[in-house]
Amino acid sequence: MKPISALLLAIGLMRADSLLVLSKGDLTLSIVDPSTLKVIAHMPSGPDPHEVVASADGKTGYISNYGGGAYNTITVVDLIAQKTTGTIDLGALRGPHGLMFVGGKLWFTAEGAKVVGSYDPSTKQIDLVIGTGQNRTHMVYVMEDLQRIVTSDVSSATMTIIDKTSQGGRGGPNWEETHIAVGRGAEGFDVSGSELWAANAQDGTISILNLTTKKVTQTLDANVKGANRLKFTPDGKLALVSTLSGADLSIFDVATKRLKKKIPIGHGAAGIEMQPDGSRAFVACTPDSYVVVVDLKSLQATGHLDAGKNPDGMAWCHR
Repeated sequence: MKPISALLLAIGLMRADSLLVLSKGDLTLSIVDPSTLKVIAHMPSGPDPHEVVASADGKTGYISNYGGGAYNTITVVDLIAQKTTGTIDLGALRGPHGLMFVGGKLWFTAEGAKVVGSYDPSTKQIDLVIGTGQNRTHMVYVMEDLQRIVTSDVSSATMTIIDKTSQGGRGGPNWEETHIAVGRGAEGFDVSGSELWAANAQDGTISILNLTTKKVTQTLDANVKGANRLKFTPDGKLALVSTLSGADLSIFDVATKRLKKKIPIGHGAAGIEMQPDGSRAFVACTPDSYVVVVDLKSLQATGHLDAGKNPDGMAWCHR
């Protein structure tokens, strides 16, 4: 039997907010205590882990096993018991990548099949599959009201907006797609209010879209070639852009749409995760095998944490 102190410690850890970090080199998912920047636990992630997301209650983690289209599974992790519990078999839907958990469901992209879909954990069934007809449907964003889905289509250089419309045949909804041309290599993107920013890796630009008119309103010459991810701060005032092709994290002022600062962080970076209270950002420096901590008030790198080789996808887990 564990000592009472150990049991109390375990209960405290289970209740705490945590940062989830994937290691592509070690094939693990680490649970990190954001207050100490120490790894609490790590567990197998399945092959080629790229993105991770936690369920709304913070009990379950989901990891996309990408493989550039070679794999068709999403690994499931019990975040309370801190163990891998199995996989979701996507069948013909190969190359799962982008993930989001909204409305009690897991939303995912599958590049090989050019689709976005949703998985219902309560029924353990895939209950929706929508084809985009675009190449490398990569990242996904689902609005909280479940009326709109947005994907980035890297090789087609488009953003796809999928809107739920009136009821279709047999009582099911209709979905209407709009493909919007953006820069080459559009991959990482984020949404703030009625505006979407997409980082174009090959062009080094940022496309700004108005989600009401579904049009590009501006293209910033941002010098972010190799851009991997773009994330807004929780207050929507700043946009952070990571690149695997450079040493700096670029920070843009959203109101002025100008570069505010570049922060040296290493030899390249991928995933970005915001602390929900807006105090810090975590940036996965994949080539350097560490995660940089950025203070969002001073806009300085204040430390780093080690969570395995070649970190990439991250997620915030709230309990």
